Amino acid sequence: MVEITQGEEIPPNMTLYINNLNEKIKIDQLKKSLHAVFSQFGKILDVLAFKTLKHKGQAWVVFEDVNSATNALRRMQGFPFYDKDMRIQYAKTKSDIIAKADGTFVPREKRKRHEEKGGKKRKEQLDPNQAAAGLNPAYAGAYGATPPLSQIPYLGARPIVPEAPAPPNNILFIQNLPHDATTMMLQMLFNQYPGLKDVRMVETKPGIAFVEYENEMQSTVAMQALQGFKIQQNQMLITYAKK
Repeated sequence: MVEITQGEEIPPNMTLYINNLNEKIKIDQLKKSLHAVFSQFGKILDVLAFKTLKHKGQAWVVFEDVNSATNALRRMQGFPFYDKDMRIQYAKTKSDIIAKADGTFVPREKRKRHEEKGGKKRKEQLDPNQAAAGLNPAYAGAYGATPPLSQIPYLGARPIVPEAPAPPNNILFIQNLPHDATTMMLQMLFNQYPGLKDVRMVETKPGIAFVEYENEMQSTVAMQALQGFKIQQNQMLITYAKK
């Protein structure tokens, strides 16, 4: 694992360096889960993680602006993520996607020759050098409201038109999830709000789940915060479950 200098002052920037991540989680799943929990703070340009032994347990999340990164750092510091508390700080090295945008990008080969010429060997974070397409940030919608038809998921050629909405209660009904969404992914997302009791996926019907809280006030807070939240390209539709 890359060594982090505790006393070093790193100026706020758009890239967050995260370590103490669970090394048993597959890279693709790790990146999707990180995007799911961090995209509530702003638009994400990139999520980087690597398979190499040297870089296990680490990742980088690149935001579009510093304010989003700062808010995410403050809110997610120590967040339990796959049974381990995340350690987060600003990245020491600017990611390539940001450097290219502001005109300071130096190709890797030139950078390597420059470092060899200087003869200085430093232990530092991996320079996040690969770009991936970011997804749109989540937005908070009005909870309990019937969504427009354009947001209602389709089953074949027929839209799933909701009946009369269920009255407020402690169980939420989640629709339009990506088919590869996992219980753990949803637990991490909804566990940010107090009172979470259980998350149940429906194996025979991919794309839906039930999330249970201790009371309807707590479920309402989670619904209001996560209504319309995007996981990958899918925008969650949240309503109260019918009992």
